[in-house]
Amino acid sequence: MIKNIALIFTVALLLFNSCATAQMGYATKSKKAIKLYEEARLAPEKNFNLETGQPDYKSGIELLQKALDKDENFLEAHQLIGEFYRVTNQPKESVYHFKRSLEIRPSANLNGQLYIDISDQQLMNQEYEDAIRYAELVLQSNGPSVPQNFIEIARKLRANAEFSMEAVKNPARINPLNIGKAINTEHPEYFPTITVDGKTLLFTRETPNNDGRPRGQEDFYFSTLSEDNVWSTAVPMPPNINTEQNEGAPTISADGRTLIFVGCPDITGRYYGRNREGKGSCDLFITERIGGEWSNPENLPGEVNTYSWETQPSLSADGQTLYFIRRFSKQQRLRSDIYQSQKQEDGTWGKAVPLPNNINTEMAESSVMIHPDGQTLYFASNGHVGMGGTDIYMSRKDPLGNWGNPINLGSPINSVNNENSLLVGPDGEIAFFASDRDGGEGRLDIYFFELPEKYRPIKTTYFEGLVYDATTKKPLEGKFELIDLSTGKQVISSEADAVTGEFLVALPTQKEYALNVSYPGYNFFSKNFDMQSTKDEAFQMEVPLIPLENERPVLLANVFFDLGKSTLREESFVELNKLAELLTENEDIKIEIGGHTDTRGDAQDNQELSEDRAESVYDYLIHKGIEESRLTYKGYGEAQPINSDEEIAKLTDEVAKEAAHQENRRTEYRIVK
Repeated sequence: MIKNIALIFTVALLLFNSCATAQMGYATKSKKAIKLYEEARLAPEKNFNLETGQPDYKSGIELLQKALDKDENFLEAHQLIGEFYRVTNQPKESVYHFKRSLEIRPSANLNGQLYIDISDQQLMNQEYEDAIRYAELVLQSNGPSVPQNFIEIARKLRANAEFSMEAVKNPARINPLNIGKAINTEHPEYFPTITVDGKTLLFTRETPNNDGRPRGQEDFYFSTLSEDNVWSTAVPMPPNINTEQNEGAPTISADGRTLIFVGCPDITGRYYGRNREGKGSCDLFITERIGGEWSNPENLPGEVNTYSWETQPSLSADGQTLYFIRRFSKQQRLRSDIYQSQKQEDGTWGKAVPLPNNINTEMAESSVMIHPDGQTLYFASNGHVGMGGTDIYMSRKDPLGNWGNPINLGSPINSVNNENSLLVGPDGEIAFFASDRDGGEGRLDIYFFELPEKYRPIKTTYFEGLVYDATTKKPLEGKFELIDLSTGKQVISSEADAVTGEFLVALPTQKEYALNVSYPGYNFFSKNFDMQSTKDEAFQMEVPLIPLENERPVLLANVFFDLGKSTLREESFVELNKLAELLTENEDIKIEIGGHTDTRGDAQDNQELSEDRAESVYDYLIHKGIEESRLTYKGYGEAQPINSDEEIAKLTDEVAKEAAHQENRRTEYRIVK
């Protein structure tokens, strides 16, 4: 968290030193040491490294060390070399020189700044007790000479050190494993994203340029998981996606058919790629796969992109909410927040709004990821209490839709270094991240590990299959709606592929869902998923849609009654409202509602119960405004079972037997005109 602040302090201290030179002179009489110091102060910019795009602090450190060889008590040289060591991430050396400054002249601790410097660097050294001690010295000297922002920084440093001390004492047991040579190469691989079935992994790979630029060429690659759980050799996305410039930070939809990524202008201010236009700084672009072809990317339609920098998108499993990072102006270059935008009915994206202040801070939030459960957010930040640098956090959404306070994922997931870009798989058990740790294939490799239980989201599985015309077998672009029966709210909205009719839809566990699949000119298809009592397994299913002119019965899978009763349960209203909507849109249709029971119990009682239940549906539709003349109802009792008693008797599993009886207990409708 304090690393970015360190850059501000560096500039401030350099200015202070230059002022001190003019006004007070140096704390040394060695002219050679002073000359070396003055050369060192200008060296980083004078020897600016064009290849890395960074000031050359190493040359400044060498000159300052020579100055200290001339006079080991040269105060200004100790302060400046301490800053140079900090900027180059050498905290042990930095602390040594900051402490030597205090030994030489205690009054050099201008406004408590050296105490903060030492506390900050001791946090990076994992010397937590010493970091706390120096932060406390700032807080104890809280007087008019100590700026208020120094007090706030000292409090954060103390909180970070206290948290880190406990985190390293109680680390989570994780064992990161390299995902393998099919994905990782000698080149950097990072920013992974995965489909909800866990079978397609998309990531960014940086390969060398041929034009002398220090940074390589970034492109998207993807790999698929075989039935033997082996990742295939990664292949690049097609050339209308990967261009001669950089593509980065992708998010792929749950079904793998929508890709949103970041595009940035080149040094001339023009956007890279073929016919890509932007709105200012880096923008988000979208492409969709229809059949086997990806569309040409376009600037994300709507109000997401601005003159600010939009980056690192994450698309919710229902495809309706987009989370992303927005960076601000150069004057606020240390600030970035997480925003979200909702998809509108016309397919564009609405005006983005920031997440609440318990998530966003005055520092930088980054690499946001919404899990397919729709309830768990993972993100990186250097503004919350953490272990130094950028840490990874999670937040859960409560039943009212409010995001809870962030939870730091602790050690060893987080460390004194910058952690970023955590991907948690759909099952919530496996997480992926990029690391340059020893033993990898290249500079950055993708690793995976088993996520500790307390940091896991709601497990999410999926169902997949094909939508087609029940008569002609022609694939259809059916629209999916998955509704939480406990709340009546839609949790997933999706469409099958327009060419193939294939679909892949997320299915969070621990809930009971109503599924409706519809397409103009067809009866809707319904299915019930009670994920509270299943084994969290994936579902493969076909969805045959029956044309409206066909008189085949259509199952109302989400119409429910209490045992032995004919009163509609509230969860039934979602499905019956869908049926009322179908009848309203097709005014020439007349239907018969049919009630069925299983074969257990008294046949006459079953007949009466089936009639009463069919009548309840009939009454509900009239209440919703459907004309009585368009409706009839009939009870079939146990006369038309889907599963015969003989078939059920052959089943050895009691759960399977009960499921077969449940199939027989059903409510249907059929078009009679």
